[in-house]
Amino acid sequence: MSSPSHGQEDQLGDVELEQEYVSMLYGRLDDLREYTSKRLSEVLRQTGGTPQARTERDASTSMYSDQLTQLSAVENGLCFGRLDFEDDGRFYIGRHGLFDKDKEYEPLLMDWRAPAARPFYLATAASPEGVRRRRHIRTKRRTVVSLDDEVLDLTSAAQGRREGLTGEATLLAALNASRTGQMSDIVATIQAEQDRIIRSGLNGVLVVQGGPGTGKTAVALHRAAYLLYTHRRQLAKRGVLVVGPNATFLHYIGQVLPSLGETGVLLSTVGELYPGLTATGAESPHAAAIKGRIEMAGVVAAAIKDRQQVPTEKRPVEVEFEQDVLRLDRRTCTQARSRARRSRQPHNQARRLFVREMISALAGQVANRLGRHLLDQADLDDIRRELREDEKVRAAIDRLWPVLTPQELLADLFSSPARLATAARHLSEEERALLVREPDAAWTPADVPLLDEADELLGEDDEAIKARQARERRQEIDYAQGVLDILDLDDEADPEMLLATDLVDAAGLADRHENRSHETAAERAAADRTWTFGHVIVDEAQELSAMAWRTLMRRCPSKSMTVVGDIAQTGDLAGTTSWSEVLSPYVADRWRLEELTVNYRTPAEIMAVAADVLASVDPALVPPTSVRETGVAPWHRRVEPADLAATLPGIVAREAAAVGEGRLAVLLPGGSIDSLGAAIAAAVPDIAVGTQPDGLETRTVLLTVGQAKGLEFDAVLIVDPDTILAESVRGRSDLYVALTRATQRLGVVHTDELPALLGGLHPADDVEAA
Repeated sequence: MSSPSHGQEDQLGDVELEQEYVSMLYGRLDDLREYTSKRLSEVLRQTGGTPQARTERDASTSMYSDQLTQLSAVENGLCFGRLDFEDDGRFYIGRHGLFDKDKEYEPLLMDWRAPAARPFYLATAASPEGVRRRRHIRTKRRTVVSLDDEVLDLTSAAQGRREGLTGEATLLAALNASRTGQMSDIVATIQAEQDRIIRSGLNGVLVVQGGPGTGKTAVALHRAAYLLYTHRRQLAKRGVLVVGPNATFLHYIGQVLPSLGETGVLLSTVGELYPGLTATGAESPHAAAIKGRIEMAGVVAAAIKDRQQVPTEKRPVEVEFEQDVLRLDRRTCTQARSRARRSRQPHNQARRLFVREMISALAGQVANRLGRHLLDQADLDDIRRELREDEKVRAAIDRLWPVLTPQELLADLFSSPARLATAARHLSEEERALLVREPDAAWTPADVPLLDEADELLGEDDEAIKARQARERRQEIDYAQGVLDILDLDDEADPEMLLATDLVDAAGLADRHENRSHETAAERAAADRTWTFGHVIVDEAQELSAMAWRTLMRRCPSKSMTVVGDIAQTGDLAGTTSWSEVLSPYVADRWRLEELTVNYRTPAEIMAVAADVLASVDPALVPPTSVRETGVAPWHRRVEPADLAATLPGIVAREAAAVGEGRLAVLLPGGSIDSLGAAIAAAVPDIAVGTQPDGLETRTVLLTVGQAKGLEFDAVLIVDPDTILAESVRGRSDLYVALTRATQRLGVVHTDELPALLGGLHPADDVEAA
């Protein structure tokens, strides 16, 4: 082995020095973990006390648990940078702030989100902000493995570093590394344009528009971590919601925020925003697009009104009561319905007024037949009570104004062409036919905003809730009384000895053992439809329907949101092609736009092909600029249709071998995922088909374009682009998405002539020969 050069010797010496400092930081981290764990154990051992003491104990338990979770989450890559200033000052930058308690809490490690750490991301040779040198420290577990120094002077800038990039060597190393199936944080390589967005203010709606590979998702997640750091008191209570396009995407990004020490954020799809229901049903894109229209809010409202019935003139409602027949005519019912609707209360709460009017009308008939002049107020109250408790009377009123759940309302609506025709008059007959389905059909993601709308308009039956709570409270007290009776059962006990009942009554014992929630804000929010968040982040936002936006705005009345997407990648028929179109109904023009223009993911060779497809979507759109090249040309291969199932597994196997330990995605048309997927899976090891929970951890995964949105892979193989183009009216946007998922290699297998849009691809034989 050759001896190291003088420069290498300096580097080795620096590595040893940095290792000593990093080891010290980990020692401090271990001390904090031990202290926090000890304090948590002490709190958990405490019992009894006053209600205030128990509340304080619960708060301490939550605080120490959160701190311990954060300290554990920052283990990997704890320290990743150092700033040396012109005045000989020095800061180390990392995932979590650490301080020296023996030196008046002098900072040992600066949290990356602190204002003093900002020059690490922004300082340049032209604007050094007092920084003389920026050092990137790469570690593996607790070991320093390499350093990358940037001396911030114009001479070094002229010697080859790319304009606008900070920490270029560290950045390119991260970009060229093999994918693992889970998104990594970019805390050590945040670039200036990304940092500006991450640190934007909390208030208002911020739209982050950026093409493929510009780091939109990473920026949004790091922005969540930053906002929780700078506005923790405000956001910790209400929480932050991150909305993604599908469960696979959420699994892919799931470790980013925990790696930054933030675990209290709720990640959800729109289809999971209705508590107690996960919408996994399938329907046609056209049916989903209809459900996504804002007009469907009116349909839901009309469907509810349609259930508030009155009888016809000729057929009043007849009710048997105590061997008599009472009648509710159209005029009486219409007046009662009008009074209930004028209350402006939700359907199930307004029902109380309707029931009161109905009972009053029926009681009047009974009183008249018995002789009103013979009855006092107590008699009339008894008649009303008996009418309320009568099963036939309740059934008659329920037919006129039933208690409804959102699920019942929509299941009845979509299973009845007649109800649809009444509630959705503005839809064409063909459109209404697309919405008809069986009563027990599975709920789809497009149903969730409609269920949410229905829940808002229906409300809950307050009387039923109060009755249930009272019943549960009685059961708790009865159980507590039983416990006390057992404790005091000894007949031979000393009569002067205090009994359990002398110390506490049943109600007090029930209070002491009341279940107290130790859930995080995110966990509580997931179970509460009416929860409102302090901030909402929406990724792949261009895919959301107008009704989905209505649901999200209801979750965030403060309108503090980060909206992330790319209009050019809109593939869903219910999606949007204009940010103003979806935001103006809620915030008018009070939203701000930031654009990301640098493509860190997609190499220039692949982006050149994708640019042609983008131009066909909209010639005015400009693709993001790639920061790197791989030297590998994107290729295409034609296969005869009859041979595709037999030939494709071999092509997939060769491409999987080419990426080594990396990840390969095979993107197929939706109609081919089952047939071709089975053939490939039978021949290729370590492969997952579709959105299996651990699918992205396998070396090869088969997906539709929609399932691949927001994801990235070392290599991508697109199969049958003609069908991908034809499957949707936005097929070109889908193809653009497919082309831009790769970080290293791209191949296209087609069964017809290569689409002209893909003319920039090279024949596979030429690429293999090269």
